[in-house]
Amino acid sequence: MASAGNKSPSDSDNLSGTSTAGQFAAASFVTIDEASVGQRVDNFLLTLLKGVPKSHVYRIVRSGEVRVNKGRVSADYRLVEGDLVRVPPVKTAEKKETPSIGAASQAFSAGKARPALSFLYEDDALLAINKPAGLAVHGGSGISFGVIEALRALRPEAKYLELVHRIDRETSGVLLIAKKRSALTALHAKLRGDTADRVEKHYAALVKGAWPDERRHVRVKLAKYVTDSGERRVSVDEEDGQESHTIVTRQEILPGATLLDCEIRTGRTHQIRVHLAHLGFPIIGDDKYGDFTLNKYVAAAKHGGLKRMFLHARLMAFAHPIGGEKLVIEAPLSMDLTHYLAHIRNG
Repeated sequence: MASAGNKSPSDSDNLSGTSTAGQFAAASFVTIDEASVGQRVDNFLLTLLKGVPKSHVYRIVRSGEVRVNKGRVSADYRLVEGDLVRVPPVKTAEKKETPSIGAASQAFSAGKARPALSFLYEDDALLAINKPAGLAVHGGSGISFGVIEALRALRPEAKYLELVHRIDRETSGVLLIAKKRSALTALHAKLRGDTADRVEKHYAALVKGAWPDERRHVRVKLAKYVTDSGERRVSVDEEDGQESHTIVTRQEILPGATLLDCEIRTGRTHQIRVHLAHLGFPIIGDDKYGDFTLNKYVAAAKHGGLKRMFLHARLMAFAHPIGGEKLVIEAPLSMDLTHYLAHIRNG
């Protein structure tokens, strides 16, 4: 994240990048390295000063107690490599015991069998995993741990680990994590379409019924809404929705189902799930937009025992954000999906 140096023994402490109680009892000076370049100073401080209320962080910025290269800055100042940031004395919360990867996985699965994080690719800038279904990519909304928290617990020495993108909790497959801020910002630009090259994202989906077309471009507008019970949902809304685009290619026609490849050109929430359900071909096992009677049927052991949604982020292809070489990262189907395919193929 950043390196720290002592300005003088009387007013500065070394920082390791992890906050502990009393660690910021004296002013400290942090030198910004490549991992934090481009980050807003308020976000940098919120990460550095874990346990300090957000309101207090903004107060010390506004008051001028935080200095960059000896000068005052606003909260939206973006850090430059080599910047010297003065962090004033603050009181941090007591450090909690770092959760283990086992504890994080156990929290994910709410006491059920612990899923494994399978690593697909890694270099100095990127990490790719095959995310199991049922794991959130990050904590929140009643979930203590997500994949990113588990990875940070597994690698406490890592200076920088951030999600490049997100996939639904119910979806398995390729998930990218940036190990450098420069990699994160470059990939975000590719995902937004700000660069000439783009990120290819392909999903395997098994849908109810016989998909009629060998290849189809699905373009509809999608809008988010919240149900009476407070759950997030998405629907087709051609007036007020956002543009969305999925390219659907038929892979295999099976008894009562079709295996599809879905390439997403936009990254709307629940995009593939809503597109396919809207066209009358819901994903098997989808508990939000699917055929609930069919879902209950296929969950029975004698009918295949599929207890999850059959949607898998199978491939991502892109130019490496640092070196520029073409990367193709593929995630194999999990055993439960391959088992169900074998079941319906065999009748």
